[in-house]
Amino acid sequence: MTLDAIDRRILRALQANGRMTYEELAGQVSLSPSATLRRVKRLEEAGAIAGYVAIVPPERVGLGLTAYINVRLEKHTESHKRNPMDLFRAAVQSWPEVVECVALTGEMDYLLRVVVEDMAHYSRFIMDTLLKHPSVEDCKTSFVLDRVKNTTAVPV
Repeated sequence: MTLDAIDRRILRALQANGRMTYEELAGQVSLSPSATLRRVKRLEEAGAIAGYVAIVPPERVGLGLTAYINVRLEKHTESHKRNPMDLFRAAVQSWPEVVECVALTGEMDYLLRVVVEDMAHYSRFIMDTLLKHPSVEDCKTSFVLDRVKNTTAVPV
């Protein structure tokens, strides 16, 4: 999809406040409310706007520990009925502690962002869930000490 300057202004404004009215948005992007509505609907239909959410700070709901976990999977062999990556990708969808999972290049296969209550919860997740998964060979964890920058906005 090709974005023009008005589309970019709409996206920046909605990333800052997804609950604003079309009248407020129209004022910010210098269009009429009906033209703004048409633009937003087009952006939604094209997938440039995937959805609208409430941003919940984990600490405010009792989830005081964030960890980034590098995960290495066992290598695929002919004796496996399913690919270890496929098994892992399916399993990670059901783990509520994992709020983000990305595939990586390099030494490790995946990076998980995990949000938990405390160290005991983290330990249970690692020992009872992650390391018990048959595809997981190794993991290394880094804990978040301070959030220096935290945004959901992309630079449009």
